[in-house]
Amino acid sequence: MEEIIAKAWQVRQANFPKEIEFAFPAKTRAVSVTGTQCGLKCAHCSGRYLEKMIPIAQWRTKLSEDTTSCLISGGCDLAGKVPVLEHLPELKEIRQSGRKTNLHVGLLEDHEIEQLSQVADVVSFDFVGDDETIKEVYGLDKRVQDYTRIFNKLKEKVTVLPHICLGLRGGQISGEYKALELLRKMGVDGLVFIVFAPTAGTPYAEKDPPQMEEVAQILCKAREDFPTVPIHLGCMRPKGKYRAQLDQLALRCGVNKIVQPTPGAVALAQELGLVIKRGEECCVL
Repeated sequence: MEEIIAKAWQVRQANFPKEIEFAFPAKTRAVSVTGTQCGLKCAHCSGRYLEKMIPIAQWRTKLSEDTTSCLISGGCDLAGKVPVLEHLPELKEIRQSGRKTNLHVGLLEDHEIEQLSQVADVVSFDFVGDDETIKEVYGLDKRVQDYTRIFNKLKEKVTVLPHICLGLRGGQISGEYKALELLRKMGVDGLVFIVFAPTAGTPYAEKDPPQMEEVAQILCKAREDFPTVPIHLGCMRPKGKYRAQLDQLALRCGVNKIVQPTPGAVALAQELGLVIKRGEECCVL
């Protein structure tokens, strides 16, 4: 394992300056276009992550002057789509207020993608590389080819950053390597990794996060397969000791940005001689 990590670190050193960005996204607020409602109730979330988001109808009163950007998301319909485009007037107003937007759109229909350029600075797209995982986690009658088609369509119109959830299938690794293979062929501007975290009130509540060694192997594989592409460790990941270990490991595997890093990761960055840059918005902005 140490040899694999060392190789990934060498790839990072050869292609990037000796710096790391730590993002503390206090200036980005999460806005839901569906409130707390979600049609899918996926096995890993069941709509729980929507509870802390601002309903889009309240954005004018809930966003402070310090808010410079918004993550626009929400629950999915039964086809796996987040109905962001049903709120085009509000989204246009948010952008006209001078705030940047990161849209989480799900499986949009092809004809809807054209409209995104009017309201999105960037699109975050959850990318899954395994048919059985799509069925088990989301309950969708969709295939990996649906994700690749929509990703390619999005790329034609907007900046899109794929998100890969490591261990999405209740902590199991299933399709993550295939996702990397497909994205490598299609080309990406950046990669965001998040990690499955067991969440109370969901079907996967009693599952465990993926094994740390498996996570490290995937991060190292990504660093080698995408030597010049920025790789981010996003905000959605387990807390506690797991997170502390993960953050330091991700740093050694060559990631370029970590959202809300643990103190140990900050200390390790200093030990490695990296210049620390501070971000205050969502990691894709």
